[in-house]
Amino acid sequence: MGPPSTVRGEHAPCSPPGGARTWPEDCVQLQAAGALRYPRRVAELHPWLGVAVIAVCSIAAFTGGYLYWRGRGAGHVTTHLLSLAQTLLVAQVGAGLLLLADDRRAGERLHYAYGAMALGAALVPWFYAPAEGPRRLLWFAATTGVAAALAIRAYMTGSS
Repeated sequence: MGPPSTVRGEHAPCSPPGGARTWPEDCVQLQAAGALRYPRRVAELHPWLGVAVIAVCSIAAFTGGYLYWRGRGAGHVTTHLLSLAQTLLVAQVGAGLLLLADDRRAGERLHYAYGAMALGAALVPWFYAPAEGPRRLLWFAATTGVAAALAIRAYMTGSS
């Protein structure tokens, strides 16, 4: 599919003219033929990233909670696990936005809410956690656990 037309009044092959809610027939044919804006690999990667997000968030939350309970500080491994969980959540949301830009929709609309809330939950400690000390670790571990639970719900509502 070529670049969108730059002539005023003309539309790209897969954009509805004038804000119409229905897509032109040529767009439906292009999508049926497999001419999509993003590779199919993004659609295949999104569920696998979801599994990785759930696993890493769960492990990071458990590790952080266990270390807080034992009275130990967050070591290098725990810090990297919590950072990896946040990075995977951002990557997952980015892949989801690429799919949304390619007019691929989730099975249920709640999928978007759960995904956004999972990312938000993981990023909350950056604003509200104490600057240092063991309670900071507790904030990051607890909110990463909440993000894991929300990611599970997002995964369950993602496919139809």
